[in-house]
Parts: sequence; C-alpha cells; structure tokens
Amino acid sequence: MRKKLSNPNATKEATKVYEYICELNGKGILSGQQEDPRLYRHGNELKYIKSVTGKLPAIRGLDYIHNDFEGVNRRAKEWWKKGGIVTICWHWGTPPDGVGYPSSQGTIDVWEALEEGTKLNQGMMRQIDEVAKALTVLKKAKVPVLWRPLHEFDGRWFWWGKSGPEAFKKLWILIYERFTKVYQLDNLIWVLGYCGEVYDGWYPGDEYVDIVGGDRYAEGIHEDMYEKVKSIVGDKFPICYHENGPMPNPQLLQENKVWWSWFMTWHTIHIKEQNSKEYLKQVYDHEYVVTLEELPKFL
Repeated sequence: MRKKLSNPNATKEATKVYEYICELNGKGILSGQQEDPRLYRHGNELKYIKSVTGKLPAIRGLDYIHNDFEGVNRRAKEWWKKGGIVTICWHWGTPPDGVGYPSSQGTIDVWEALEEGTKLNQGMMRQIDEVAKALTVLKKAKVPVLWRPLHEFDGRWFWWGKSGPEAFKKLWILIYERFTKVYQLDNLIWVLGYCGEVYDGWYPGDEYVDIVGGDRYAEGIHEDMYEKVKSIVGDKFPICYHENGPMPNPQLLQENKVWWSWFMTWHTIHIKEQNSKEYLKQVYDHEYVVTLEELPKFL
C-alpha cells in the first residue's frame, strides 16, 4: 500500500493521519459519524452516541452544504484539538450560485462550466475559490482534513456527475490542481467516494487520490462493493465505507477480510433508527472498532 500522500508537500499532520490509516488496514476500522448540518443540531448525534456507548467516534463528518464555512471550520478545529479526525464533504450547489442539498441535484452542462471564460465557468470558479479559502483557514490552524468532494459522482444524481465520467474526471483534476498548486492546501487527504454500484470509467488517476471508497444505506458488510473498489485501485490505497446507514458488523468484517478503513454513519434517522441502541453499543465496544478514545496522539 502506498503510504505517501499524492501531494508531496503534505503537512506533517496530514501525513501522520494518513500513515496511521494505512497502518490500521486489516487491524481495525475507524468509527465515524456525520453531523446534522442544520443550525443548533450539529452535536446531536455525538451526544446520542456518547449517551448510549460512553464513547465518541474517531471521525467527525462535516459538510460545507449551507456555506456555513465559519461554523464547520470551528467544529473541525475543536474536534482535531479533542484528538479526533476530521472529514469534510460538500453538497455543492449548482453553479453559478446554488447553495444547499436541492441545488446540488440540479443540472448544468459541466463541459460548459469547464470552459474558461464562460459565465458558468466564472461562477463555478468563484464557488471553488470560496471553499478553498475556507479550507485555508484549517490549513493555517494545522488541521488535516479527509477531503471528500464530488461524492457519489457515478450515481449521476448530483450535477457534477450528470455530464458523464470524462467531464467529472476533468472537474476532479481541476479542483485537485487548483487546491494543491494555487492554494497550496497541503493539509488535505483526497477521498474519492463512489456510489454503491461503483461504476467503471470514472477513476481520475492515482496521482489525484489518496483514499477511495463506496457507500450504501442497507444492512451488511458489503463485500461486493469493497471488492469492486479494490478492482479499480488494487492494494494501492485504503478503502473506506464513506457513508452508511446500518453500521457494518465488525466481527463479519474480520471473518471475511473486508478491510474498510472507516465507516461513516449518516445523521438523524440513520444513526437513531437504522441502528438499535443495543447494536450501536455492540459495535462501539468491539475490539476491532477504533473510537476517539483509542486514537493515537497526532499533535
């Protein structure tokens, strides 16, 4: 497994987190929880998990969905200081100026958005730069981020996947190069997140990713999804279960050698209704599952 990040200028903090994830492969799975992005509800899932299990997840999932850059960054810094790992996704509103989940499911011609000088391109680049500036705040605070943009691209339900794989790959590379070369966001660990089917033809290239994964909201350990991702990237990268409803059974993961690097349970009904309290406690108490309390010191 490649234990070096795609960005040769990666910060020591990002490097430490990535090396740890690589070394954990087959030895454990990081627990993760996505927060409810709605105002005043950001910590509900964490409080719930703590009340049921007495523990907290290793990874906190955040989302730039509502352009709440200041709030997301504040919670990211707090989580890193607490000893946890931060992951951020972005339900990117449709360019040139969309915001929020419904907008992220809009439709544009991505090829037109990629054409320099068009109004659509100018609007899209403004959005990209706005997020880059938000991530720069975390870089200055020395917070490494498992950065998961353009997720579920191959499902084609978000605008960034609707123009097909070639347009998507060009968009991914554009963002990667702008963030790493122009903004020098050396604190990012790039996570490529497929949908549950993991369709062929969408992979942008080894030099633009650090971790690859899939997601599903059904019960099971999803060995088929794991193997499909592995058929694309081989043993080069950690493979993550980047969104889930029911948490995968850690005992079955071990028995079947399905080495997901982490699971990331989605918020609200997914953590509270798709997982019983008994099962939640069983998972968080399992020796194979790594919680916040068991993480090494990265600082």
